[in-house]
Amino acid sequence: MSATRPALAEASSGQPRAQGAVTLAVARRGAATRLVGLRQEGALKLLFPQPRPGPMQAVLLNTSGGLTGGDRMRVSAEVGPGAALTLTTQAAERAYRAAEGVARSEVQVRMGAGAKLHWLPQETILFEGAALERRLILEMEEGAEALIAEPVIFGRREMGEALARATFRDAWDVRLCGRLVFADALRFGPDAAATLASPALGAGAGAMASLLLVAPHAEGKLAPLREALGPRGGASLVREGVLFARLLAEDGFRLRHHLEPALALLAGAALPKVWRL
Repeated sequence: MSATRPALAEASSGQPRAQGAVTLAVARRGAATRLVGLRQEGALKLLFPQPRPGPMQAVLLNTSGGLTGGDRMRVSAEVGPGAALTLTTQAAERAYRAAEGVARSEVQVRMGAGAKLHWLPQETILFEGAALERRLILEMEEGAEALIAEPVIFGRREMGEALARATFRDAWDVRLCGRLVFADALRFGPDAAATLASPALGAGAGAMASLLLVAPHAEGKLAPLREALGPRGGASLVREGVLFARLLAEDGFRLRHHLEPALALLAGAALPKVWRL
């Protein structure tokens, strides 16, 4: 596997827009995972907390302060054979009102044989009028394991905010040894209020999280995960070794009440420290 430099897409507007890209590569050296390649461009930066036992941790920081129409962000990572990496974010991402255009964010990760990845960003908060498209592409080799989580908040209810109009698209594509093992495409808007109010869709939820575990032991996590998610969550074994779950909640606080223990269960370890700051 070899890292490639991501090309920053041109913004769709003549107005100044934020662009950022990071490319990193990690490899196993003895019993530890080491950084072997790093490139940072524009508004995206990576921070590396003090080493501790377990996977290497990398924390993403968007220095632009949020996303709006025309912004472009891309993360590209290579996790070498047997290496272990946890990727998270320093704080919640914010998608603000888009006067024109759409903000786009892409995460692409390649994993070698026996590699482990935890992609655990903190919440994305959608503000009124936001327009955001995200894409996650994960390519795994034999024996690789991945835990993916994406929490989203539909306006900050505790701040008196209501999400009436917004556009949100989120697509996941996961391949194991070149074979598609999981795909999910979520889309709503511009009438976000109608979608979130529908009993068959949002059921009045103010927050949501999607979770995916690709690992040989996934089936054994199904029953305890359903218990951890509570009555507003659901989990299914999509196929052998692939477990998917979705959780709805009234707001971000109640989402975390169930999400944090669910993630700790699936990860088999405590969440990154930035989640608890």
